Amino acid sequence: MTETAETQGRCPVVHFDHNSAEHSKDPAASYRALREQYPVAWSEAHGGYWVLSGYQEVFEASRDDATFSSERNSYGGEGLSVVIPKTPAPFHIPIEIDPPNFRKWRKIINPITAPAHVERMEQIVEFFVTKFIDDIIETGEADMTSVIGVPAIITVDWLGLPIEHWKRYAFAFHALLVEVQGTEGFRKAVEEDLPFLEGVTRRIIAERRADPKDDIISYLVQQEVDDRPVTDDEVFAMVDLLLSGGVGTTASLVSNTVVWLYQHPEVRQDLVDHPEKMDRAIEEFLRYFSPTQALARTVTTDVEFQGCPMHKGDRVLLSWASANRDASQFENPDEVDIERWPNRHTAFGIGIHRCAGSHLGRAMAKEMLTQILTRMGDYVIDESALEPYPHQGTNTGWKSIPATFTPGERLLPADAQKPADIRY
Repeated sequence: MTETAETQGRCPVVHFDHNSAEHSKDPAASYRALREQYPVAWSEAHGGYWVLSGYQEVFEASRDDATFSSERNSYGGEGLSVVIPKTPAPFHIPIEIDPPNFRKWRKIINPITAPAHVERMEQIVEFFVTKFIDDIIETGEADMTSVIGVPAIITVDWLGLPIEHWKRYAFAFHALLVEVQGTEGFRKAVEEDLPFLEGVTRRIIAERRADPKDDIISYLVQQEVDDRPVTDDEVFAMVDLLLSGGVGTTASLVSNTVVWLYQHPEVRQDLVDHPEKMDRAIEEFLRYFSPTQALARTVTTDVEFQGCPMHKGDRVLLSWASANRDASQFENPDEVDIERWPNRHTAFGIGIHRCAGSHLGRAMAKEMLTQILTRMGDYVIDESALEPYPHQGTNTGWKSIPATFTPGERLLPADAQKPADIRY
């Protein structure tokens, strides 16, 4: 990252692109270089956008929805408003809605993501984690990303979508965030998988409206806004967002954590010996790895922010990951301290758009990490064969984590299915 010049009244102009291969090599270092010099800066990549990388700057902007809007708009092209560049995704509710309309939609989502609801899901999370580890435990070797598929299958099943399509849902939604635009993986997701899956999702929505079941789509189709039933399009907009969040963020967190714990065996052993430390450890891993690295906003009016003149329609990137490494907020921010407390990280965002799925994400991460450490805690990773996400601007993590470990015993029958009496 280097300053080039001040142009068009903007301050300062920097060489920075969170989507670049250069950034993906070491996102933390890339943000550090930017943050330590210019916590507010203008990049000319992707048609131009502001980058907010300091904790205070991110905190202030994320709580000012009147100035920094999440609404879908035409500035910066068509597509999902909360990423730069925009991706060809359907409209998402409620992340692409600002107050006051935001609240009526979040009111629908909150009951199904609240701690009380997540507690009811603990048996389901435990079942799927157990089953996924059972599938590899006897072999003594595996790609550990197979276990990290758990959040995707749970999200698909929880929503009420056909579980046989869970891998396709996982691939397609993940590809939008971790594959480089223009590559075959990105093209396949956009042109083949997502259109097919949209058809599947819309079919299930119509079926649940006619004949509700015990799943989240059935709950959603029975809701009302403004004294009217929600439409199928609105249900799809909520489901698509829940899928997008469910298949990627927890997988990112756990994949990074599994590799880091292998590289720091003393911390891994500490967690094996003291499982009661896991809750605080997860908060620290959330801070350190920041599964969702950054999200975008759009400036609604000409304004001076931290001394920089922003104009209506300017795109702005709020970097949660960079804020989480700001030394003004966190002591020794580039070190992991699993007992760090308090830990006011921004991994789930700040303000009204703070991630609704945070409680479920924590629950899934805790069960996955606990079972990995309990059942295959001596795992050895072949670091020479690690395969990182090709694009790390939105999610960081690993596509492949080859590992060996002491074989263990299955805990469930080989043909085990989710017990019918376990409910969401």
